[in-house]
Amino acid sequence: MNSPALNCNNQNGIAIVSVLMVLALITIAGLMATRTSTTEMQISTSDQIHKISFYAAEAARAYVIYNADLYSSLNIDRENPLNFPNDADSTVKQTLDAGSNQSFKGKVEYLDPSLPPRGSGYQVGKFKAHVYQMTCTGHGPRNSSTAIEAGFYRIGF
Repeated sequence: MNSPALNCNNQNGIAIVSVLMVLALITIAGLMATRTSTTEMQISTSDQIHKISFYAAEAARAYVIYNADLYSSLNIDRENPLNFPNDADSTVKQTLDAGSNQSFKGKVEYLDPSLPPRGSGYQVGKFKAHVYQMTCTGHGPRNSSTAIEAGFYRIGF
């Protein structure tokens, strides 16, 4: 007599095994999708934080443009660069609508007097181009910071 356990033609239980295998595959796919979306969220958050600190550094560049005393004839000493804001320990802060804080600091250094650039319309023997370098540091949320360096010149005597 053949016992039912030894019968190879018996298909009892194949449906449950198939369902369990499909369920395991769907679970693995769901876990992978969750992990991918979590990683994408972290990447986009880091990008947003970097952009906030970058825009703060850009605001520092605009601050220099509208504060001509940082690159006036009083700032022609290489040893003592002017820090901005005026107090070396202070920062200019602003709050965005999203609730994150931005701030910036920086300095404007006098580098050298040189000849006016060719085609600028200034006479070479009469005028000088005073060359400056500004370093702007923007700070954003989660201790993020971005530094921008830019050179510019001012025409003078």
